[in-house]
Amino acid sequence: MSTKRVLITGGAGFLGSHLCDRYLDEGYKVICMDNLLTGSAENISHLMGNEDFEFIKHDVTNFIHVQGELDLILHFASPASPVDYLEMPIQTLKVGSLGTHKALGLAKEKDARFLLASTSEVYGDPLTHPQKENYWGNVNPIGHRGVYDEAKRFAEAMAMAYHRYHGIETRIVRIFNTYGARMRLHDGRALPTFMRQALNDKPLTVYGDGSQTRSFMYVDDLVEGVWRLSQSDYVEPVNIGNPEEITILEFAKEIIEITGSDSDIIFEELPKDDPQIRQPDINKAKEILDWEPTYDRTEGLSLALEYFRKKVLDS
Repeated sequence: MSTKRVLITGGAGFLGSHLCDRYLDEGYKVICMDNLLTGSAENISHLMGNEDFEFIKHDVTNFIHVQGELDLILHFASPASPVDYLEMPIQTLKVGSLGTHKALGLAKEKDARFLLASTSEVYGDPLTHPQKENYWGNVNPIGHRGVYDEAKRFAEAMAMAYHRYHGIETRIVRIFNTYGARMRLHDGRALPTFMRQALNDKPLTVYGDGSQTRSFMYVDDLVEGVWRLSQSDYVEPVNIGNPEEITILEFAKEIIEITGSDSDIIFEELPKDDPQIRQPDINKAKEILDWEPTYDRTEGLSLALEYFRKKVLDS
């Protein structure tokens, strides 16, 4: 029996690099494809001597060619933080549309299963709580955040079109806020920003009054959910997130406590279209994948803190 092969686009990114590790552990040969726009060679440097790992520097919005058979494609290529997609709006739209089209074309050519990394941002600023997969969302298509939200919504539509029209085996994971090692200190997301500020004893920046909520999941839980979904027979979107909801203000206070920082909290104007609430309904993941988070926030943050301490020291 031949070894299975997986292509992971965005494989040098925060989530993609952890997935490279997991699929190697599961016995796959892994091809990591990344243009290193927001990914980092450092995230995969420990894999470079592995004969079952191959890195291809390539922009997936261009034609994708991979030699030999492929069993699975995980399409994780995309800027994924507000700082990135506000600085690179066109690239964000292109990777969600053209990149998804090219990756699906490769899946069709290779008769490979295709898993799309979608996002809780498809729900926009939701009018239902918690968010279930059958909620269609409340997104401003012409707002600043729309370049990411609509890119992912289009990518989902494209995946389902390839499934229905070409019979491609598609899987869609809607990822909620995830954190852990290999995040960039300046990627603009709440956790790395708070960690960087707290570990430098700088004031933590909270937008608005901090009453907006998020649900934070440790990266190992995300990886497990993606693995199970990729091995399942379920076609439609599945939320993978931690339903333990917290306000951003309370989260900032937690980070100050866990880091032992003397930082204060300062408040700045809330960005436009910033979602007020975010909490996944994970009943579908429980039922179909027998999955739910195993790390609580205290445990996950303790593990992440080791990484961020070193990162801050090295910066």
